[in-house]
Amino acid sequence: MRAALPLAASGQVIGLLGGSFDPAHEGHAHITREALRRFDLDQVWWLVSPANPLKKNGPAPLDSRIARAREVMVHPRVAITGIEAQIGTRYTAQTLAALRALRPDLRFVWLMGADNLAQIDQWQDWRWIFDHVPVGVLARPGDRAAARGSVAAKTYRFARLKGRQSRLLARCAAPAWCFVNVAMKDVSSTRIRAEGGWQNGTVVQGEGT
Repeated sequence: MRAALPLAASGQVIGLLGGSFDPAHEGHAHITREALRRFDLDQVWWLVSPANPLKKNGPAPLDSRIARAREVMVHPRVAITGIEAQIGTRYTAQTLAALRALRPDLRFVWLMGADNLAQIDQWQDWRWIFDHVPVGVLARPGDRAAARGSVAAKTYRFARLKGRQSRLLARCAAPAWCFVNVAMKDVSSTRIRAEGGWQNGTVVQGEGT
């Protein structure tokens, strides 16, 4: 299983951005570049999931979504992966536990948007995630109310770093999390699909970019 993981030197800090990426778009690429800078990460690995357990309708084929992601996110310190399909995990906590076991010499940071912070208490073993891995939360300015009032934010309010301390996050022992404002791109996977720019894993010419 180790051979399936992206190359990383011992001691590096790896940000993990998970999701269906159905399809990947410039908004994903933008927050990835911001995360590299704001949280002082050595790399970011995109974890393109086989399926989202919280969504009823399945995404486009995994290979198509990975191929699209590699077209959208071109950066020397970003790796596009299908790790969860390779190691057989379904939930984020399972994936993080497996990665920590496979590469105990790396420091992992879980990356997510404010919308996920607002509902992460619905995830399986969500407390395990906070208790074992630092969490970096990225949000557009003004998009903070639901996240700030969330079960997770209240439960782990004692472990929150201020935004100006974001570069320290990866060096903190869990639980530790940090919320940073990021100017978001006005694009979403849902809208791309709705406008016909992504059909069954295929980009429609001239759309979805």
